Amino acid sequence: MRISVASIIVVLVSLSTQSFAFEVNEFYPEERDALMQLRDVVSSTSNLHANWTGPPCNKKNQSRWAGIACSDWHVTHLVLEGINLTGSLPSRFLQNLTLLSKLSFRNNSLHGPLPNLTNLLRLEFVFLSRNQFLGSIPSGYIDLTKLTKLELQENDLSGQIPPFDQQSLIAFNVSNNKLEGPIPDTPVLQRFPKSSYANNSALCGGIPGLIPCPIAGPPPAPGMSPASPPIPSRGKNGSVLKSWSIALIAAAAVLVPLSVFLIVVCYNRRVCGKRIKEDRELQGEVYRDRKGKQSQWSESTNDPEGTLQLEFLDKPFFDLDDLLRAAAEVIGRGKLGTTYKTMLECGSVVAVKRLKETNALSRKEFVQQMHLLGNAKHENLAEIISFYNSKEEKLIIYEYVPDGSLFSLLHENTGIGRRPLDWNTRVKIIEDIAKGMDLLHHRLASQAVPHGNLKSSNVVIQRLNVGNSIRAKLTDYGLLPLVPVDKLSVGRTPEFREGKKLTSKADVYCFGIIVLEIVTGKDLTSPLLSSPSSLGSNKGGRGYTRDLSVWVRAALNNDWSPDILDMEIVGEKEGYDQMLRLTEIGLECTHELPERRPKMTQVLSRVQDAIITQTN
Repeated sequence: MRISVASIIVVLVSLSTQSFAFEVNEFYPEERDALMQLRDVVSSTSNLHANWTGPPCNKKNQSRWAGIACSDWHVTHLVLEGINLTGSLPSRFLQNLTLLSKLSFRNNSLHGPLPNLTNLLRLEFVFLSRNQFLGSIPSGYIDLTKLTKLELQENDLSGQIPPFDQQSLIAFNVSNNKLEGPIPDTPVLQRFPKSSYANNSALCGGIPGLIPCPIAGPPPAPGMSPASPPIPSRGKNGSVLKSWSIALIAAAAVLVPLSVFLIVVCYNRRVCGKRIKEDRELQGEVYRDRKGKQSQWSESTNDPEGTLQLEFLDKPFFDLDDLLRAAAEVIGRGKLGTTYKTMLECGSVVAVKRLKETNALSRKEFVQQMHLLGNAKHENLAEIISFYNSKEEKLIIYEYVPDGSLFSLLHENTGIGRRPLDWNTRVKIIEDIAKGMDLLHHRLASQAVPHGNLKSSNVVIQRLNVGNSIRAKLTDYGLLPLVPVDKLSVGRTPEFREGKKLTSKADVYCFGIIVLEIVTGKDLTSPLLSSPSSLGSNKGGRGYTRDLSVWVRAALNNDWSPDILDMEIVGEKEGYDQMLRLTEIGLECTHELPERRPKMTQVLSRVQDAIITQTN
């Protein structure tokens, strides 16, 4: 049977048209219409009219539109920062973006009332600072049950602050406005510092450092006139009790409690201030040098390279003085240095990495590398916010991801009350790590090893509010040009041990080790890994190895066995096929020869294929 070339072309065109039509139809017109309202009423230095065309989500989880992020074809992020957006926002234009979780118009010239956020119940981040918004803060904002960060500072807002009391709210700032009245006495609002409310001249409240709200005295008795002459009053013993005596007693009844209240407040502030000072002197490691000075980071006061300023990769929202004053808590120590959870006075929390040892780099080389890393933004990368560089100190400030590391989820809190890590969650973490690594291997293709320090303690976990799901983010990436290689996880690869040149395949090896760690639950920090008897026979009866890939290969011995699985997932038999496929991927990634390992793009594709196959 013969088929003409023309017929084949017609069929192919028809199929591609149907495919294109299917893809284009996979979006929500009401969401696009909402964004079109915004595009058509504001002006900016970014050409939104040229950029915002077609569907907002051109793929399931991607968008070609500037400032838009998508998930499952829905718009989830609207972020237009620092592009001189000018105009007033359309009324209720956001109402159809029901899955929006992040809204940011920071550093623009928008005016008029704040946007109406009614029904945006998934909204977590609202950044509207540094504009020219007028009017009051909408009371509906207190109904945003998942609100995590709210920034409204540096506008022209007036009126009173609504009684925010969402327990999820960890950052709040309304400073530099024209707000007035008492700060609501909710536990959430009372925990934020003075800086969150500063420069609102008519604002008062019990926050230390703010003007206390006036205490109203008792109303005067009906008909009493202060100008009335005193009228004598005679008691049983004939004594005269004058009205001024009565007034004096009444005044004392009001003033004595007030005096006691003021004394207590002053005492508490004095004691609290002393305690804060003492705490900071004890913590000192983040914001004091060895001489105890708070004015700089290092011992050296004659550092020609040190700027003594933080350098930001985006718009700054704190400065070096804020960091010096911040409370700090050690959350990690390793070969590279110490990591601190740092709580700024504005209410925000950041992670500060203090590098212990670095290569001999010029200031220009260090700054260039940090800007290169800062531009590699992705939902599976912990964002680099700023950095500090002097002769004595190197600091990297990351976003703080609050829910611990993959290492802690796998290996810590193993006693009573431990929350097991189920297989579906482990698969999601593997996919997130692969996505982040694939992004780094594209964005940092010029680097010999784009990540360089991939291990379970450098995968941090963020618990999302949607369906109890989580998101894994990579940290400590791109540091190979800055620190000695033997301090990094790639220093454990076969090629490094053999003195060979490191390539991007070293990252692939580290990814494979993480996959095997997730599948087996083995703690790589243990001095030796106990293995099944088959390993003992292969290793002269010792039964131990320091290499997880060797342990898994010996345990399987060319035959799949659930004996290698973490005990927490052994019972999830419906996932065995997926566990096998991911174990095979892990073993391929940890091949002794770098050239036999797949590329990171191929790894991500195979991981996603395993997920799709299991789902189907």
